[in-house]
Amino acid sequence: MSDIRKKVGLISLGCPKNLVDSEVMLGLLKDRGYEIVNKQEEADIIIVNTCGFIDKAKEESINTILEVAQLKEQNCKLLLVAGCLAERYHKQILEEIPEVDGVIGTGNYDRICEVIESAYSNLVSNANNTANKPVLCNNPGFCEYPVNNRVISTPKGYAYVKIADGCDNCCTYCVIPSLRGKYRSRKMEDILKEADYLVKQGTREIILVAQDTTGYGIDIYGEYRLVDLLKALRDIDDLKWIRILYCYPDRIDDKLIEEIASNPKVCKYLDIPIQHTSDKILKMMGRRGNFSDVYNILNKLRKRIPDIVIRTSLIVGFPGEDEDDFTNLLHSVKELRFEKLGVFMYSEEEGTPAAKFKNKVRKSIKEKRYREIMEVQKDIAGEINRHRLNKIYTVLVEGVADDGIFYYGRSYAEAPEIDGLIYFTSPYPLEMGSFVDVKIVNTDDYDLVGVVEDELTQ
Repeated sequence: MSDIRKKVGLISLGCPKNLVDSEVMLGLLKDRGYEIVNKQEEADIIIVNTCGFIDKAKEESINTILEVAQLKEQNCKLLLVAGCLAERYHKQILEEIPEVDGVIGTGNYDRICEVIESAYSNLVSNANNTANKPVLCNNPGFCEYPVNNRVISTPKGYAYVKIADGCDNCCTYCVIPSLRGKYRSRKMEDILKEADYLVKQGTREIILVAQDTTGYGIDIYGEYRLVDLLKALRDIDDLKWIRILYCYPDRIDDKLIEEIASNPKVCKYLDIPIQHTSDKILKMMGRRGNFSDVYNILNKLRKRIPDIVIRTSLIVGFPGEDEDDFTNLLHSVKELRFEKLGVFMYSEEEGTPAAKFKNKVRKSIKEKRYREIMEVQKDIAGEINRHRLNKIYTVLVEGVADDGIFYYGRSYAEAPEIDGLIYFTSPYPLEMGSFVDVKIVNTDDYDLVGVVEDELTQ
């Protein structure tokens, strides 16, 4: 690529699992001699790693591609599209957005350099028509990568570690299995090597992600091995926090609960997407078990780990959801009082069983139900935050607010990007990625305000 500078910019959209894929690609490119730049206007090559999960995500991905396409009138010479949208719609992308020079799907990130070099060859030979553009798709699933060369893009102090890819669950509304392939666990020794490498680079919080973290190990070891992984991670020196996201409720057994309770490095925080509380809707969604099973698991967790923070996500407006189903859901939210809650309006995805279901719920009703639950949750979250007043929490320092006065960070009770933040002052400078004890002195609906404990004695 002698006639083009090797400055690469990458835009990562969607979930943390996608972010890991982006960081892997950047690491491979850096090793090949490419320069990574943060400003897209400076990049000769731009990669958009897309999300294709729901309509809103697809719209964001397409709009981002179109915005980047305009930069080809300036410095940008090559535009590559990666990720879930590329895996699902690569033909349409190439046909409808001619500025795109190549696409790479979810199972081929390790070949990003090859795609770039092929796209560049087309460019210099003036053969850059749709038929000649490089396409590496239709091979969804986990791709192996070196564990010691990711370009970490998260704030200093934490990093995501993907322990598996793909999904074998058969939720009727979800397209992920067709985009990501069957469930594929990584070898435990590779995960531990990567975690050890990240900690040596300054990471203090490892966040475990997968489509279903509780399914870890079943495909390669013949049994669920998340507990064993947590035990092994505990032995890594200088690792302070281990956070677990995306747990499937029926795989949270007594053994896992005990490990979370007794392992001092595991954050007493679990992300458990339950999706609904109506047995009728759960069955139509293809979810295993019924709500009484979920209810019992939640009670077990709270009884064994009194200070646990539980995050969940719900879907409103699923086909067939009537007023009784929604009333049931709303009542459960009030009763269970989740510390953290995300709500999605059902998005019909082509190719899924649910797309063929009858009794669609009107958009206006979806929106109304969404607002009702969020209003209830706002009150619950506000009350929970008020109970945190005057308590002291260990906080991971992540940055300085725009006003230059407050630092911000998270305690064990907040996951990055999806939960609120703790804003606090300090009488002395703080290093990003360090830990301090913060006393909470004020709250709002989702964020907290505090002071470094030492400041109280000044």
